[in-house]
Amino acid sequence: MKSYLKNYRQSPRKVRLVADAIRGKKVDVALRDLAFMGKRADGAITKLLQSALANAKNSSQGDETTLIVKEIRVDKGIVLKRIMPRARGTANRINKRSSHIMMTLAPAPAPKAKKVRKTVAKKVVTTTK
Repeated sequence: MKSYLKNYRQSPRKVRLVADAIRGKKVDVALRDLAFMGKRADGAITKLLQSALANAKNSSQGDETTLIVKEIRVDKGIVLKRIMPRARGTANRINKRSSHIMMTLAPAPAPKAKKVRKTVAKKVVTTTK
């Protein structure tokens, strides 16, 4: 249940802020958080999450209510190099960065059973003189 978004035209540093916010969360909680995030990357990551959810439904590998965002990785994409003219015939370079985003959904792990600790009653020995 993977989905990819390649060459998304935003800096990976800015996209990672959104990706880190939803990593490890349930899908419905992640969608709710993305709806109120207020960042530019939340729209693209929402579409990517919905695509991964559709992939999970089609492959029927898990119930959508139990899926979590197991992995979301934001890597550096291509960099478009542009030039800004400056004073006295010089120029500064502008890097227009892009991102590759990879998302993996997986079923949530079963909750572990709590360990029951047995308490042993200690014998109290009293001596009288």
